[in-house]
Amino acid sequence: METKKKNIGEILQEYGAFIALILLVVVIGAINPEFRTVNNFLSLLRQSSINGFIAFGMTMVILTGGIDLSVGSTLAVSAALCAGMITRLGIPVPVAMALTLVIGLVLGGVSGMLITKGRLQPFIATLITMTVYRGATLIYTGGKPISNLSKPEYVLPGVLQFFGKGSVLGIPFPVILFILVFAVYFLVLNKTTLGRKIYAVGSNDKCAQLAGISISRVKLLVYSISGLMAAVSGMILLSRLNSAQPTLGTGYELDAIASVALGGTSMNGGRGKITGTLIGILIIAVLNNGLNILGISSYYQDVVKGLVILVAVLSDKNR
Repeated sequence: METKKKNIGEILQEYGAFIALILLVVVIGAINPEFRTVNNFLSLLRQSSINGFIAFGMTMVILTGGIDLSVGSTLAVSAALCAGMITRLGIPVPVAMALTLVIGLVLGGVSGMLITKGRLQPFIATLITMTVYRGATLIYTGGKPISNLSKPEYVLPGVLQFFGKGSVLGIPFPVILFILVFAVYFLVLNKTTLGRKIYAVGSNDKCAQLAGISISRVKLLVYSISGLMAAVSGMILLSRLNSAQPTLGTGYELDAIASVALGGTSMNGGRGKITGTLIGILIIAVLNNGLNILGISSYYQDVVKGLVILVAVLSDKNR
């Protein structure tokens, strides 16, 4: 009898998030048929891709035993600089988009440098960069949106529009990109030396160092990638809104952390799967989408996300 209970517990621990996702979809779909429409599911996937890119980057960071609070601010400053390059400097859209990715990479790398070279705790280092990047965004934009990005005089404005609003065979392009990025992360974390190094650093950094792994390089890389993912999400939002809002990305770090924690990744590092994060991303998206369809105030969504993180962290302590 005890063995049976243990097996059930193990099953719930391993597949609990997936079961929760299925239950959420069934319950919300039963309450409101509008939730079950194809258009709504495509919209849900498009919305989840924005948080998804950030959450994928956050997964690598948390696997190393760190955390990145600056992703929302990195998203904002990347989007603002991209819009500024197009509208103020007249840089061709494709070039501006490529430079935005580099900017995200560098901004994430700054957090990595503060942690590896400055010896700051990840929470403190990314809290600093979060504050600085948000302030820089407000200074650059003057507190006002940078808009009108689709004017015909800009070179190839359709490239940016397609990035966030386009579709291929009826499937939104952000969703296609989201699936491709997930596949890359899955391969990196499960099939490459880098993936093994990331898990090793999060499990025991001292043992990893004795094994010849450069902890500084691994951490610098994962924080840089986290910044890159935030820049990708920033460009998708920029495309969808056709403007760079100075407050863009506020609170996005909460969604990303919630997705990772829900997916079963240990907040202490060294344990977790990118497939779990994918399920966590979809749970957050279903919650947001479902609560909106049911007419529940957005204020309650933050309460739900906070409780979700609490439950995920408490369950992690019991493993």
